[in-house]
Amino acid sequence: MARRALIVWGGWPGHQPDLVADIFAGLLRGEGFEVDVSDTLDAFSDAEKLTALHLIVPIWTMGEIDKARVRNVSLAVQTGTGLAGCHGGMCDAFRSNVDWHFMTGGQWVAHPGNDGVEYKVEIRHSSSPLLEGIGDFVVRSEQYYLHVDPAVEVLATTRFPTVPGPHAANGPVDMPVVWTKRWGLGRVFYCSLGHQADIVAMPQVKEIMRRGFLWAAEGKDKALELQDDDSARVGLIDAQYTGMGDSPN
Repeated sequence: MARRALIVWGGWPGHQPDLVADIFAGLLRGEGFEVDVSDTLDAFSDAEKLTALHLIVPIWTMGEIDKARVRNVSLAVQTGTGLAGCHGGMCDAFRSNVDWHFMTGGQWVAHPGNDGVEYKVEIRHSSSPLLEGIGDFVVRSEQYYLHVDPAVEVLATTRFPTVPGPHAANGPVDMPVVWTKRWGLGRVFYCSLGHQADIVAMPQVKEIMRRGFLWAAEGKDKALELQDDDSARVGLIDAQYTGMGDSPN
């Protein structure tokens, strides 16, 4: 069965989501995926289609989304569809929807110094071999400061502070740049690099994203192996899950 991926792009145009979508589509097609590309959040309205995918790639900075569409994506990931993205396209999407933040593992809050800050990305030696063989590298771009789920597995970090600011009073902080986490039976992958297409096109970043896409999509195959094993699925899948029960949005 061919692996299928869905890329959904839009939101704030400053992150060049259309160009980033082209790069990601090329990476995925090069790995044998059938790729659908959409520029509307209507793509998240068909829950059945989403659960049939191997991978969802959101590229949608800011914007608004209704809770039903987030539930559809959440259920798909819970049942094994991978979720993978970068920069604001995934972890600064839909700022008012905390279910999205919880699923993805973090939310952008600042990039001190804005664009053009030179900083080092340091690969961490962890239990995951996902970034094995990729060395530390320097980027000149936005350095993302995020609020991060403590459950994520951190694969790369960057050191703050790089530029002066009120955050510097806290001393050195190693901020996650790349992480993985689980959501039900699904796998979630995130990389904070990718302010614009030129950063995404850097060899190190393209390779990080390629590996992340493959790892997240592989979770679908693992989930399919468990589809008849109720004991492995119990407590991990809730079609109506939301942590926003008291929110009007």
